[in-house]
Amino acid sequence: MPLQRISRGFKDISLSFKRHPVTNDLLPLKNADAIKRSVQNLVRINLGEVFFNDLLGTNITGSLFELATDDLITPIQSEIETVIRNFEPRVRLQEVIVTPTPDEYSLEVEISYDIVGLSTPTQTVTFILEPTRL
Repeated sequence: MPLQRISRGFKDISLSFKRHPVTNDLLPLKNADAIKRSVQNLVRINLGEVFFNDLLGTNITGSLFELATDDLITPIQSEIETVIRNFEPRVRLQEVIVTPTPDEYSLEVEISYDIVGLSTPTQTVTFILEPTRL
């Protein structure tokens, strides 16, 4: 029987930098919300953007202007799976679905995962990847 990891609470800062109205502290993201933000950030970070870790991130934004064929979608799915498995130990990846929207030069990404050590239902995060300049 595999060793079961027991999870603890997770906390990250919100990138919106909103402040608590009473304490004036930055509002934190907790547990499932913190992990959801981390998964999205891993996919959105470009390779080479993180100092001292050239392997963190993906090279997807360079593919957003390409024709949306199976020859393009399959490597993107694989790249997303690899970055999440390598850099987000708090999740057990279930599925990655990439759906192209060629008229808008964007990709819809749906990632399903289980949080390691928590008995929560499978989490799903869906977001759109689009080029920053058209």
